[in-house]
Parts: sequence; C-alpha cells; structure tokens
Amino acid sequence: MEYKTRKEVPNEYKWDLSKMYKDNEEIEKDIERVNELTPKILEFKSHIMDSSESLYRFLKLTEEQDRIITKLYVYSKMAFDVDTKDNETKSLKMKIEKLNEGLSEQFSFIEPEMMESDYETVLKYIEENEKLKEYRFYLEDVYRFKPHSLTEKEEDIYVKAINAFGNCHEAFSSLNNADIDLGYIKNENGEDVKLTQSNYIVYMQSKDRSVRESAFNAMYNYYKNRKNTLASTYLGEIKESSFVTNVKKYNSTLERSLFNDNIDESVYKNLIDTVHKNLNLMYDYMGLRKKLLKLDELHMYDIYVDLVENSSSKIPFEEGKKILFEALKPLGEKYLNDLNKAFDEKWIDIYPSEGKRSGAYSWGCYDSYPYLLLNYNDTVDAVSTMGHELGHSMHSYYSKSQNYVDSNYPIFLAEIASTVNEVLINDYMYRNAKTKEEKMFYLVDFLDTVRTTLYRQTMFAEFEMLMHGKEQDGIPLTEEEISNTYYELNKLYYGDNVVSDDNIRYEWARIPHFYTPFYVYKYATGLSSALSIANHILKGDNETKENYLTFLSSGGNDYPLNILKRVGVDMETPKPIEEALTLFKEKLDELKELIK
Repeated sequence: MEYKTRKEVPNEYKWDLSKMYKDNEEIEKDIERVNELTPKILEFKSHIMDSSESLYRFLKLTEEQDRIITKLYVYSKMAFDVDTKDNETKSLKMKIEKLNEGLSEQFSFIEPEMMESDYETVLKYIEENEKLKEYRFYLEDVYRFKPHSLTEKEEDIYVKAINAFGNCHEAFSSLNNADIDLGYIKNENGEDVKLTQSNYIVYMQSKDRSVRESAFNAMYNYYKNRKNTLASTYLGEIKESSFVTNVKKYNSTLERSLFNDNIDESVYKNLIDTVHKNLNLMYDYMGLRKKLLKLDELHMYDIYVDLVENSSSKIPFEEGKKILFEALKPLGEKYLNDLNKAFDEKWIDIYPSEGKRSGAYSWGCYDSYPYLLLNYNDTVDAVSTMGHELGHSMHSYYSKSQNYVDSNYPIFLAEIASTVNEVLINDYMYRNAKTKEEKMFYLVDFLDTVRTTLYRQTMFAEFEMLMHGKEQDGIPLTEEEISNTYYELNKLYYGDNVVSDDNIRYEWARIPHFYTPFYVYKYATGLSSALSIANHILKGDNETKENYLTFLSSGGNDYPLNILKRVGVDMETPKPIEEALTLFKEKLDELKELIK
C-alpha cells in the first residue's frame, strides 16, 4: 500500500507523535525551558567540583536540559522524516539543530573543568552523598577519558575545529548522492533504463546476466572516473581523524575509536584473524553459487542474484504481524506481551507515502516511545525489516528500566537485538516452508546475511585498519595505493571461485561508512553475538533466554563487553565468531543436501 500524500494515510497506519508534543505551544515551552537552563548551568563554571552537592546539582541540571533537547530533536527529525516536503517541520528541525550546536560551544568548559579533579575526589563525593550513586558508572566512564582531555582553551579551539570539519564527508555525500549520474543500461526487455543507487541492487539481482554486468560496470565506471577526487576526500577524512587522534593523545585512530566502548584493539584484530581462518567456508559457498548458477566463471556481478526464486505470495501487514509473533515465541511470553505495545500504542509508521524518508529505522528518546519508521511493501523482506527494527525498539524499551544516564546502550551492542529477531524469523520461515525451493530460499538468505555482514564487513574493517595504519606510517595514500589494497583484499576474501573483476577495485569509493572510521566491524561482531544468542535460545536454553532479557534491560549501565558476558557471549575470545561460522557451515551443508 502506498499513499500519494501524508494526509491520505489513515491514522491507524501512522505513529502517534502527539505522545511527545500535542502542539506547537508545548514545543515552544520546552525550547524556553532549555534556554532557561543554560544560564543556570553556566553559573557552575569554575564551581562544578566545589563539593559533592555542587556536582550533584550540576549533573541534575545538565541531565534535565539534555533530556529536553534530545526529545525536541527526536520529535522534529521524525516529524520531518514522514513528510520531507513540509517546510514547517523542516524549519523546526533546523531550529533545534542550531540550538543544540550553540549549546555544545557554550558548554565546552565542562569536560576540562571536571578533568582538573582526580577521580579519587569523585569517589569521595559519591561516598558522602548518597544521591550521586545513580551517576557512579557515568562518572567512572567520563573519567576514563582524563588522559585524553584538553585544557579549557584547547577544548574551545577543538570544538570549533570539529564544527568546521566534515567537508570531506559532505563532498563525498554530494558525489555519492546529489550529483551522481550512473547513466542508462538495457533492462531485461532491451529497454533503456536509468541506473540509480536505489535500483542498482534490483539489476544486480536480475536473472539476465548481461543486465547484471552492465549495471556493475556502469556503477563502478562512475567511481573510476572520479577516483582521484574520491581518493582526496577519503584521505581528507583519514587526516581529520588523525588530527583528532593526535590532539586527544591516542596512539592510533583505531585505539581512539575503540576507547569509547572500552574495547581493546585485540577484539578488532581477533575478528579479522578468526574470519581469515575460516575463509575456506566463504570459498566453498562461492563454489556452490557457481555450480547452482551453472557458470564457468563466477564474477562479482553474479554474487547477488537469487539462487532460488521466492515463491511466497505477498504478505500484508496484518499477516506479517502474525508471522512476527509466531517467530518470536522462543523469546517468551513477557517479550511478546511487551512487543504488543508497539502496535497498541502506535509506535509504528507503517506505509510509504510521497515525501516520506525511504528505508526503515527505530528511534526515540528516554521520554518517548521507541518509535519505528517503516515503508512496508508486503514482502518477506518487509517482515524481516519490521522484526529487525522492533528488535531495536524492544531493546530501547527495556533499557528505560535504567536511570537516564545509564539507559543508552552503546552502538557496539545496538545491532544484536535486531539481528536476533531476524535470525528467529528466518528460522521460523525455514521450518514452515512448504516446498524444497522455499527451504532453499531461506537457507540462502541466511548464508547471504553471513556473507555480507560477517565476511564482507570484516573485509571493510581490515581495509580501514590498513588505510589508517599506512597514513600513520607515512605511506602516501595515492588513489593507486588505496585501490590496489582494496583489490587484493577482495581477492583474498572471495577466493579463486570468484573472478575479482578489475572494476571492483573502486568499490571502496562508494562506501559511506568509511567516513565514520572503525564503525563497520560492529556489524560483524553484532551478527556473531546475535547468532550465538539466537542459536542457544532456539535450542531451548532457558538460561540464555532469561539472560537475554537481562541483557536487553541493561542499557548502558556497564561497558559493552561486560554486558554481553551477562548473556554468555565473550567477544574477547574467538568463540562467538567461531560459533557463527559453525552455524554458517551447518546451513551450507543443509543446502548441499537439498540440492542433491
């Protein structure tokens, strides 16, 4: 179902943002309160650490302001996302963004001032003031950064510099989105069709090999023809990251990126090493792909085409909802009862309409529902996407059992709950498949998830590590150096069963995540963790099921590796990654049996 305008969408299919703000009067009242709090917070300048009481009052004031500004931003952004043509919501979003930016500059004194005191002083204050105990972990985490803190003058300059940065990312974004022109290709009927970022994957899944090859070459020729410009924007991003790393006194950008989650570099390198030791499984799967497609050579433009047609009929939203609840039954009655609130309380914006943002996400704040934006289109993928985003929302819902400062779970943990739901849905669909072809479809879907998320994202992670390492070692990052490094990694990860076409050497140039350094590895660790958890739950492990709800309720009240250990996953060892890859092998073997 797709609607022309936002007004045409029945209210029953829209999320209810009125639970945040009923009208503009309430919005203006909160903006006024944010502005009232600013001078009150500024009064604490040079006095934050005077006593345990001053520290507590300061934290309470900043918490109140942060809760309000976050609620304002979330509301304005979500209101805009469902109708990007609405100038009123666009204006509100820009107004809140400007307000937030101003606050960050005014409060640049906070971190340097707090860091002038030792953590021992903080511990003493917590002991003498019971009210500070709710901030214990928050303060511990803040003071971990003391070796990397700056003076007030340095911090002021640093914040201004950071606000000035981002041009490399913006330039890349313009080339990758606004200014992109991929030209035309011939479709399956021999008609000229315009290739875009959004329809590229459709043509890469075409049964007509010439269409796939044309789409592949048209895409990468665009980047090849701009390779030097894009090498400059990427190098600029690396240099910006290097600047922050040096100013904040870290040994490397990798160390700095992992430090936020209190994760040692060994976890990152362990992921790469463990995947390297299991590349034979990837090679085996690529060999099976080549066999099923009956190709003499498997090229990079052949790896996304469906091996099996999904014969499932359309799945309307209400039917998708029923499948969802059946698939997630292994998580227990409490989870399902709480999940029902998403539908009863209207957390979900369901159908596409003109001007609505594409894709899907889960978002909210401490003082709102954990909302979901969907563009549901009656497919199996739409059901999986709904389950994925509801995983995020349920994680956020349970995390609100924590104090405000401990409620935000770190990005390192963010993809686990969503992926657990995806795995359970895939398993349910596989077990309830009525034909051999349907079973094969869901096995291939699982295998491709591991291929694209565990193997491919680890390849991206290794590429980033090599690029930032070369810059740090003084190796000139020319376009040729960047492209050759990527090309050799691609050959390593896909093996001899795949022809690494020359154009794939420019794939690095179209990956937006490389402008957020050392982020992509979290997709691979998240999938590994989720597969381990889901596999234990599916096997009837009640202890894991109970511990999983504890995990979801933990928010960010400890460091992510410690929170993961509560559900039996230790990412400081190869075990979760090995378990995920063992499951990959089992599913691969099942597929081989089915095609005999």
